[in-house]
Amino acid sequence: MDVEKELMQRLEADEDEMIKIRRHLHEHPELSFKEKQTAAYIKDFYQGLDCTVRNCGDGYGLLVDIDSENPGPKLALRADFDALAIQEDNDLPFKSQNPGVMHACGHDGHTAYMMVLAKNLIALKDHLKGSIRIIHQPAEEVSPGGAKSMIKDGALDDVDNVIGIHVMSSMPTGAIGYHYGESQTGRSDFTITFTGKGGHASMPHLSNDAIVAGSYFVTSLQTVISRRLDPFDTGSVTIGSFDGVGSFNAIKESVTLKGDVRVMKEATRKKIRQQVEQIAHGIEVMFGVHSTIDYDDNYPVLYNDPQFSKQVIQTLEAAKIPEVTQITDFGLQDPSEDFAYFAQERPSIFFYVGCMTDDGANHPHHSPDFMMNEKCLLIAAKAAGTVTITYLSD
Repeated sequence: MDVEKELMQRLEADEDEMIKIRRHLHEHPELSFKEKQTAAYIKDFYQGLDCTVRNCGDGYGLLVDIDSENPGPKLALRADFDALAIQEDNDLPFKSQNPGVMHACGHDGHTAYMMVLAKNLIALKDHLKGSIRIIHQPAEEVSPGGAKSMIKDGALDDVDNVIGIHVMSSMPTGAIGYHYGESQTGRSDFTITFTGKGGHASMPHLSNDAIVAGSYFVTSLQTVISRRLDPFDTGSVTIGSFDGVGSFNAIKESVTLKGDVRVMKEATRKKIRQQVEQIAHGIEVMFGVHSTIDYDDNYPVLYNDPQFSKQVIQTLEAAKIPEVTQITDFGLQDPSEDFAYFAQERPSIFFYVGCMTDDGANHPHHSPDFMMNEKCLLIAAKAAGTVTITYLSD
């Protein structure tokens, strides 16, 4: 029996099921660590199938184990399933029914293809060696992320390697992208409050304006990347929120700012944190204000193990999947991913499947009009399935 050919045929026959699942999830999105209904929907899908399912981690994570009962390695396949706090701006028949929440990053697609792939791997498991662990992971979008607690709860016990896939609306449908080594940025975020003394706008000399102090802080931060990092390092610092709302004729006593940091090296992460704290201290001295910082070093730099990654890419190249038009090193990617925690523990690869719409329009991730080409679901399922069959056959 040609197991790979049989799997490909099964997945093609089940493409409509993937789309149906994806649209159901898209219509009923849930936020990180609140995905109770989504987890129940996933768990119910596996009822009656020859696998074991258990809850895992602090949120609503699920592990699905598929055991061939033949000696061999254990491969983990991970799919995330949380949505984002964004109001959808698409006119779709399956538009989000939950106000202020939408699947704006493609996690609904990740879950849909993985569920259908798992169902078909279960049907073919007797022809394989070793075992497969499907990791349905919640809370990728919000620190501390769902991966850490799942790992702590045994998600990687006896696992040899881990594979993750993300659909990418910036890549043409049919494209598979990858990179070896450091591949996606590590992330930190911080909240800082400057407190001075409030007062009447007509008497600024009797007050201590926190807005002025906060403004100087924002301006000074621009020197961290331009003057404190090696030009060959990668880093960014963004202030995404400046809460200084007040009255036109009142001087603000305190303001709160929220910032985002991205890096490609852990040493760069430490340097940026030192600079943020040093600049904050300087603002205190300059303006006579007090500052409090809540600084969270969270997602690590995502590292694709070169040896295992090369094995996976060579398998994909040899498979010649008809729907795949190119397999290319797409280089470093800017976003951060808590899949990085899995990659810290086991040799792993995280690669990308293009999902650009047929008209080539720009529907970026995390935007109210995010859209995917649903042809990507079959491509992702075939790519992950091909690698799994080869991995558990050789």
